[in-house]
Amino acid sequence: MAVDPSAIGTELASTTLTVDEGRLRFFAKAIGDKVDPDLRVPPTFLFSIELENPNAFGWVDQLGIDLRFVLHGEQAFTYHQPAYAGDVLTATPKITDVYSKKGGALDFIVKDTAVTNAAGELVADLKTVIVVRNPK
Repeated sequence: MAVDPSAIGTELASTTLTVDEGRLRFFAKAIGDKVDPDLRVPPTFLFSIELENPNAFGWVDQLGIDLRFVLHGEQAFTYHQPAYAGDVLTATPKITDVYSKKGGALDFIVKDTAVTNAAGELVADLKTVIVVRNPK
């Protein structure tokens, strides 16, 4: 089933996370990195904030997409300032594009996420591209 382009502009549920030291240590170990002595949040950690939402992929289901046909296609980060252990970060995602390729065999969903701190300052912009294979 093709992804409906009317999804463009859909604002998804925000997720707020208090970054704790233990979580940073676990994340660093998982990616084979050393823990920053200042407990600075590793760059790719920001991707995991939305995964804290109890229904992190509910938006995919709401679009009528079968998760069996979903692939993570691309991830990009634009950083504006560092974040540290103890910071409260909020990820606010929005679907910004939907397009097809290969005669409709593949649909692409672009999701842009703003990550802000407790003061409302922009920490980073994230871009995720999800690929949906449309079986015939």
